Amino acid sequence: MLRSLGQRAVAGSDEDPRVAELRTAVSRLRRELAALPSEFPDRAIAEDELAALAAMASGGSPEIPRLRGSLLLIAGAIGSVSALARGLSGVREAVDLFGPTRRG
Repeated sequence: MLRSLGQRAVAGSDEDPRVAELRTAVSRLRRELAALPSEFPDRAIAEDELAALAAMASGGSPEIPRLRGSLLLIAGAIGSVSALARGLSGVREAVDLFGPTRRG
């Protein structure tokens, strides 16, 4: 997993490694959510926001405020589903690669 904001795309590739990491984390969480047999009230919200994150990642240059907004909605929607905690953490870490949260 990528950890440094200073990392650059692999030689021969124009892809930002942060975007690749985001795409991987979102894909993983979407699969985990799809495999979850139980329903919960905000599942549709989580699915919609994960689809939005996937679209942003496929576009190559996601808007950071929108990334963070989607992450908050996903966390609120599935935060209490312990089976998805690891996947949610992966998405949060991938979003964090785009820079620290601004407070203020």
